[in-house]
Amino acid sequence: MAGAVSSHGCRRLLGPQLRDLLIQKHCVLFDCDGVIWNGEKAVAGAPEVVGLLKKRGKRVFFVTNNCTRPRESYVQKFSRLGFKDVVQSEILSSAYCSAVYLRDVAKVQGKVYVIGCDGVHKELREAGVPFVEGETDVPGATIFDCPLDSDVRAVLVGYDDKVNFLKLAKACCYLRNPDCLFLATDRDPWHPLPRGRVTPGSGSLVVALETASERKATVIGKPSRFMFECIASQFGVDPARSVMVGDRLETDILFGSRCGLDTVLTLSGVSTLEQAQGYRDGRTTDKAICVPDYVVDTVADFLPALAR
Repeated sequence: MAGAVSSHGCRRLLGPQLRDLLIQKHCVLFDCDGVIWNGEKAVAGAPEVVGLLKKRGKRVFFVTNNCTRPRESYVQKFSRLGFKDVVQSEILSSAYCSAVYLRDVAKVQGKVYVIGCDGVHKELREAGVPFVEGETDVPGATIFDCPLDSDVRAVLVGYDDKVNFLKLAKACCYLRNPDCLFLATDRDPWHPLPRGRVTPGSGSLVVALETASERKATVIGKPSRFMFECIASQFGVDPARSVMVGDRLETDILFGSRCGLDTVLTLSGVSTLEQAQGYRDGRTTDKAICVPDYVVDTVADFLPALAR
């Protein structure tokens, strides 16, 4: 059964097994960071894998919780790193999906207050979703005397490297209204940086606001099903004929499992084989859904399976 977890989870995939898997699948979903690139360097073999999958008639999509850039910027990055013929419709970021959710599902009648980077702002603007713009930091301003927009009907929280206490306080004030939606692009707790450093992710800001507002955010990005629903509704993708390739157990693999996809963990990013095996062999069942069906070292392991 697609996405099923059993004692056979974490199976190593080699050429013949990978070939058999890809014969069964029509659609391959990739995470980006840690899977097909690390920073400004493509994972070795990744451009060739994507190109060969398309040449073999497979549908390829890229699903990322990174909300810092708009999809058009991702297209440019793919091209810059040697990926050919990646088009904007194949890229689903948490910023884009949040804009789609606000426009097509929530149908917000008012403005959105955003904690996030330009990627979120540009996707909202592209989708025609109004949000609070043009705020300038007044020296010495506090939540006691700063203006609030009476037309705000939703708060959207994503990664924001310019976040400050006043932004959080404004969001809390808006969320006092029970009719104000509370959305998060994703719950990623942290992101790896060069030289072993990390930066807090969107999830750290979401938890802060959940604590202060005593409310729970609706999460749009992985592991929420909504990102796959966007693909399925637009392109008619069958989960039973799809596979998710990612590097994070609690986001990518959980996302694939929840959506009924087979899952492949690549060891070129965040999660390790030991963590996956620990979840598989653990006595508790709450992490069982995070166990990948298969494991590869990197996406370059797909190359022998795609060779004719």
